Amino acid sequence: MKKVVKNVMAVDIQSVKKHMSVYTRTGDGGTTSLFGGRRVSKSDPIIIACGSIDELSSLLGIVISYGLEKKHTNILTHIQKCLHGIMAYISGAPTDLSSLETEIKTIEKEIDILTKILPPLSKFILPQGSRTSAYFHFARTVCRRAEQNIIISKPKNLLVISYMNRLSDLFFMLARQYNNQEKTI
Repeated sequence: MKKVVKNVMAVDIQSVKKHMSVYTRTGDGGTTSLFGGRRVSKSDPIIIACGSIDELSSLLGIVISYGLEKKHTNILTHIQKCLHGIMAYISGAPTDLSSLETEIKTIEKEIDILTKILPPLSKFILPQGSRTSAYFHFARTVCRRAEQNIIISKPKNLLVISYMNRLSDLFFMLARQYNNQEKTI
């Protein structure tokens, strides 16, 4: 019986060898393994989706390095953990994504808070301004691409798509917030 990860923020890594080498040479021919050992092309939609999500998580690490409010650092770190759970799910790991409904509601609450404190939008805005704001805009676009790649990979759980869609909305609002707080470049 396969062990199911109980929480989207937790990824079961017990199946990974303790002293596994960083390089294995098994991907030198253009293939890689999914959870369970099935080998696929590195251009497989599942690998492309996971790569986009990984890129987003790494970009959030850059955003965090700019010294955000502690609350936002905690939110982004939590999102990174959720993204790792989603990558595990997409790659075939038995992952329970039932907490994504709650995660989506939490993101919506944060968007509502930001909506109340920011001036209403009356026109389109350019993705520029403060450095942190520009990186949030960048995260928004990477998130949209990851969402598209996830759709192409045909996930069975549509909450994953809803989560990614809501995330890009949050990044847009955080871009506005940090442009409002910081001096522009």
